[in-house]
Amino acid sequence: MKHYKAYAKVNIFLKITGTRGSYHEIISRFMLVKNLYDTLSFIPKESEDDFKIIGEFSCTTEQNTIYKAYLALLEATNSQPLVKLMQTYAVKVEKNIPAFAGLGGGSSDAATYLKMCNEVLHLGLSLNELAQIGLRVGADVPFFVYGYESANVSGIGEVVEPFDEELLDIQTYTPKIEISTPKVYTIYRENFFHPIDGFEVQRLKSISSAEALRVMGPKEANDLFEPALQGYKELKQHYRSGYYFSGSGSSFFTIKEDKNG
Repeated sequence: MKHYKAYAKVNIFLKITGTRGSYHEIISRFMLVKNLYDTLSFIPKESEDDFKIIGEFSCTTEQNTIYKAYLALLEATNSQPLVKLMQTYAVKVEKNIPAFAGLGGGSSDAATYLKMCNEVLHLGLSLNELAQIGLRVGADVPFFVYGYESANVSGIGEVVEPFDEELLDIQTYTPKIEISTPKVYTIYRENFFHPIDGFEVQRLKSISSAEALRVMGPKEANDLFEPALQGYKELKQHYRSGYYFSGSGSSFFTIKEDKNG
């Protein structure tokens, strides 16, 4: 049975541009991390029981993004072959991307599952259609559906525009701290709220990732870094010089080759 790679991502920069109800609108450069990925495959089950995921997860099946992707796909297509597929096969996940880490592991798994089902069942859904279905699961899912190596992501995550640049050699480091994204955003809104303007958004959209990291420090690059430090004091002792903060954390990343030289 074919194996599918679900790559991690980092946020080269993440800036808040405003709010939409209880959500925060962003401009962010997402870049895939090709040396870190989960592997998904369908494997036969012994009995036609409930939806089954095989892998090391700390959440229940009902909380798992793959299961949520299944429900969203079923609602969108009402595909009986999809129901039959998941009665006959389990989803096996070799988990390498840390959870609660700001690396998009759950979103990448969900997107990869959607693409697996689309391929195996010949559903004929376009990437745009899959992205809309994925958005019901999580704001980061569309980026992974499109499969761009680098992209400008805006809105609440639903606007994904490919950015043509060389993929950087990214090294990640994840402290064992489970960070709540809603908590970090709440701290941001209460204590650090300062959205950037449209001119800065356009500047960031056009800058290369290597240049962005050259001219911005970790706090300037990611509006969620200081709120995360405030909410999780232990995070500070894990910070290493030359590293940047991804998403709401807890992961840090750096570029292996010296881009300043």
